[in-house]
Amino acid sequence: MSHLLLECPFACQAWHETLAWLCILAPAPTREPSLMDWWKHAKDNTPPILSKALKSVALLMPWMVWKHRNSCVFDNATPSFNTLLDRIKDETCSWAAAGAPGLRLVLPQT
Repeated sequence: MSHLLLECPFACQAWHETLAWLCILAPAPTREPSLMDWWKHAKDNTPPILSKALKSVALLMPWMVWKHRNSCVFDNATPSFNTLLDRIKDETCSWAAAGAPGLRLVLPQT
């Protein structure tokens, strides 16, 4: 599970791109000893004003990677990084509109 959501190159790139798009300076998950170790490190190294956004992204990213994986497995969709990234951006905007903590603050202005 950890590999799929955090460590595989596809997921790692999605984390990097999303955090960069939102200008959240936290490191993307890596092969830390545990997910909890990554979370503590990311939380401790994120400015307080961005901590709520980081928490929202930490929930959104695994959910979106999991949904993309299910689409590939069960609907025979072709794995596509660009499709995943577009869906992450759309979902982030939806979460921000619904009041997800911190996301409105970091959402790029279009």
